[in-house]
Amino acid sequence: MKEKIDDLPVLELKRLRVVRESKVILTGVDWEILPKQHWVLLGPNGSGKSSLLAALTGYLAPTSGKIILWGQVFGESDWRELRRKIGYVSPAIASLIQPVETAQDIVAGGELGQINLWKQPSPAVVRRARTILRRLKMGGLASRAWGHLSQGERQKVLLARALATQPSLLILDEPCAGLDPVAREDFVHFMDRVIKLFPAYPLILVTHHVEEISPRFTHGLFLRGGRVQARGVLSHLLSSSELTKLWQRKCNLQNQGRRWVLTFSARSIRQKRKRN
Repeated sequence: MKEKIDDLPVLELKRLRVVRESKVILTGVDWEILPKQHWVLLGPNGSGKSSLLAALTGYLAPTSGKIILWGQVFGESDWRELRRKIGYVSPAIASLIQPVETAQDIVAGGELGQINLWKQPSPAVVRRARTILRRLKMGGLASRAWGHLSQGERQKVLLARALATQPSLLILDEPCAGLDPVAREDFVHFMDRVIKLFPAYPLILVTHHVEEISPRFTHGLFLRGGRVQARGVLSHLLSSSELTKLWQRKCNLQNQGRRWVLTFSARSIRQKRKRN
């Protein structure tokens, strides 16, 4: 019997290796995302998170290994078409939006594959954009210009824009960067709402901060030095000892009200070893 597309992994990375100018950026990365899984990609600066995202979205060709999206292999399929199935929220998109663009048109642009609409979208596209905003309890922002939105509101609009593509995979690249503590907390609850409303869309949250991980995230991939340090069910991975290895500094992880709080000691692991 022919395998159904719904039964396939959304994403498979097999022994992925990326080398540029003799520098190993990623090596030996294995990763599989199944439908309805919601992942956290966690790691320090320089761990390879951005390069991993660039590789799986087709903007960075791997040196070796395989990237497979919905059964389609990178290099053997039209990655431009596959990329349209990925809802991507990143600072790069935000920087391109003109201040006069309304939230409604930004979301409509997601469906049309456009940034800064050069002609009025069809009534059907506008209706769908407004429906998404209302469903996310953002209907009041529909006519607001990008230049008049707060940073937190902008991030929500970008996520609504990604949902307008009806994605098979959602990627949020450090969506809370630049948000004040109140806005960050608000956006974490907003992500939780998105997962509840659209559970079939697997989601990858790229972050440095465990405080941004809501209870609806199911799995985690921890990167350090371009290698996978840990991978699997998030509740098994999140521990003081695992995060101490990840950050190379003594960590204390606590769960407070179904949310995570992480504190650090003053000295790194390496400093303590040298002293001993």
